[in-house]
Amino acid sequence: MKSSWLKIIASFFAIALIAAACGGSDSDSGSSDTASSSDTETATTEAAEEEVIESGTEAEGDVDTEVEEVVEESSYGGDLIVGLEAEATGLRPWEDPCSSPCLTMVGAIYDTVVMLRTDGTIGPWLATDWSSNEDFTEWTFNLVEGVTFHNGKPFTAQTLVDMFPMQQVGASAAGIVTAAALTEVVAVDDTTVKYVLGSAHSAFPSFLVQTPLGAAFDAEAATADFDGYSMSPVGTGAFMIDKRDLDNETIVVRNPNYWMNDSDGNQLPYLDSVTFRPIPDEGTRLDSLLSGTTNAMQTLRQGTIRDARSAKEDGADIVLLEFQGNNVGGGMYNLNNPPLDDVRVRKGLTHMNNQDAVIEALGGTGISLPGTQWFSPDSPWYSEKVAAAWPAFDYDAGKALVADYINDPDRSDGRAVGENIEVELSCPPDPTLIAAIQVVEQLWSSTEMIDVNLTNYDQQTHIGYALGAPPDFMGSHGVHCWRWSSDNDPSTELNRQLAPHTLGVAAAYGLDGIFTPTNFPNYFDIEVFGWLVAAIGTDNFEERYALYEMVMMRFARDVPVYYSGHTATMLAVESGIAGVNGWVLPDGTFGGQGWAIPQLNQAFWTN
Repeated sequence: MKSSWLKIIASFFAIALIAAACGGSDSDSGSSDTASSSDTETATTEAAEEEVIESGTEAEGDVDTEVEEVVEESSYGGDLIVGLEAEATGLRPWEDPCSSPCLTMVGAIYDTVVMLRTDGTIGPWLATDWSSNEDFTEWTFNLVEGVTFHNGKPFTAQTLVDMFPMQQVGASAAGIVTAAALTEVVAVDDTTVKYVLGSAHSAFPSFLVQTPLGAAFDAEAATADFDGYSMSPVGTGAFMIDKRDLDNETIVVRNPNYWMNDSDGNQLPYLDSVTFRPIPDEGTRLDSLLSGTTNAMQTLRQGTIRDARSAKEDGADIVLLEFQGNNVGGGMYNLNNPPLDDVRVRKGLTHMNNQDAVIEALGGTGISLPGTQWFSPDSPWYSEKVAAAWPAFDYDAGKALVADYINDPDRSDGRAVGENIEVELSCPPDPTLIAAIQVVEQLWSSTEMIDVNLTNYDQQTHIGYALGAPPDFMGSHGVHCWRWSSDNDPSTELNRQLAPHTLGVAAAYGLDGIFTPTNFPNYFDIEVFGWLVAAIGTDNFEERYALYEMVMMRFARDVPVYYSGHTATMLAVESGIAGVNGWVLPDGTFGGQGWAIPQLNQAFWTN
């Protein structure tokens, strides 16, 4: 019999999303972990005897570029050519999965309702200000007047209302709608919009930073040509689409009717155009900047940061904008695929992950710290308790756990007692990633108990492989490279990724219709879900911190993901480009440059 608090959660989250879009039904595919729910959260701390990194610590080479006011006099004109780490899967914010290359393009074409400041707080963008009722179930936003789409259509509160039905069923937005507990969008008048939530959400504005829910798009045009909208998107952003040649280049040109001005009253943007070129190979992308083929490049690879630093020391006329924020690299285990459905296997594989060796293979020694949780040591959400609990590198302990599984007559993979387990280990085909997973593969294979199948796919395919296809969106991946977390509020990532991964799982817990396609590990724990709900029911930091610490402690016990090092990122630009670091929000506060995703509406050439 379900407890009363579970019924409360169900009532809070009774939102029919993907079910209405996809139809059909899903079977219950919950985990078959052998750890019982009575296991204590501190059980994983027994072997943790190494010194724990204290909160606020940074890696030796973690020298985040300070956000500074742009002192050069701005100028109009010119083209900027940006090398991206991959092509964008699509440019429909509510529908298409979006990593840093896509977010860079989307950020040029679309505006979001609000924006993240450098200090992690939320600031104005399309909204000038906002407020909530006492229980955080209604949020009212006042909008900028006079904003128009690239096609001349006015942006109003009704725009956000018209977007909502598409967001409710969008492959990217639906999980965010669920996590935000958003049930209705109401136009109070042309410049006032009210978001109505099914439950308290103290951090709701953070969800409008994210493009799937916060980016303003023309719903009428998107409905008229759903597929074509990805190639010819219509936003309110500083740049509008001119040419899209997949896997070659996407060109955006200056929006002559852009609504935003700089502090001197000059209309933005300054640039005539921006060309985005997908260059998947890290070395080639850096070389393109050094040779002048591109003017800027992004990277989320420590090895490329190392090489760019070396090139600058050797005299290259480039500016490096480095940022190591609240993000951690590593990967996930697909709990739908035996033997990864057994916690002994996942924890054993994690114990046999030599993080220092992996970071060295990635080129990140002295740049990235080993990860133990979704939060970096300089994050206010970081927990030393979780760091101590994480199953650190202990090769013998890992082998013992895997041996216990393979000698279990009830092992979940159906193989005979004593037979090796088989796992797929997959990353995109970047040389440093391949080198990193080869380190892991050698460690696992040398046990003579694990047969490892190494695979690699381009980034678009890699993301799609994890996402899977309708109606279940469960993916067929095994052990899959991934990145976790962001500098936004923890709820924006955790709530949408840890909701039920199938309609069957949701129904089994009385959460009918609560389904997120972005639960990539296919991991669901009803207690974790309850803690996440509780964390958005209050705006008290201490209470929220304790709840997120409990979530990360459960991760340390159940190990649905594994970590290598915290993600170091970089934007490298040709000398003479300004406004990429130190751009400001409409209220004059700094937005910074973090996460290798440049804001380009204030970029300009100084010569």
